[in-house]
Amino acid sequence: MSSHLSHLPIYQKAMEIIILSRSISTYLNQDLAFLQSDGTEDSNIYFSGDIVQQSTSLAPEIEKAELEKFSDKKYKHIATVRRLTNLLYKNCSRLEKSNSNGKDYLPILRSELKKFRKLQHTWSLTL
Repeated sequence: MSSHLSHLPIYQKAMEIIILSRSISTYLNQDLAFLQSDGTEDSNIYFSGDIVQQSTSLAPEIEKAELEKFSDKKYKHIATVRRLTNLLYKNCSRLEKSNSNGKDYLPILRSELKKFRKLQHTWSLTL
């Protein structure tokens, strides 16, 4: 990774989102890992893994867009970042309905995603 990327506000925010989503997922998993009274698992546990996977994919897509020479390929990476951000936001909404104390931290992640979306808009205009 070039030092240029580490100084990009969108890249820095993506890294913060990774750390935050991992922490929230760990907290949620402690509550959601138990089987329900009927022996089934809580389906929300999958959404907690999804937020980690999706947030982890943000920074590499930003890097690919930055390093890409052809504009049509840049826009594919920008579109992927946008799609991942939307999925993260939806999964936060789903997890807020879960039966876990960790859901109290999801508004923080959604707030950071809103900030990320603003950075994303500016960033995409500069590429």
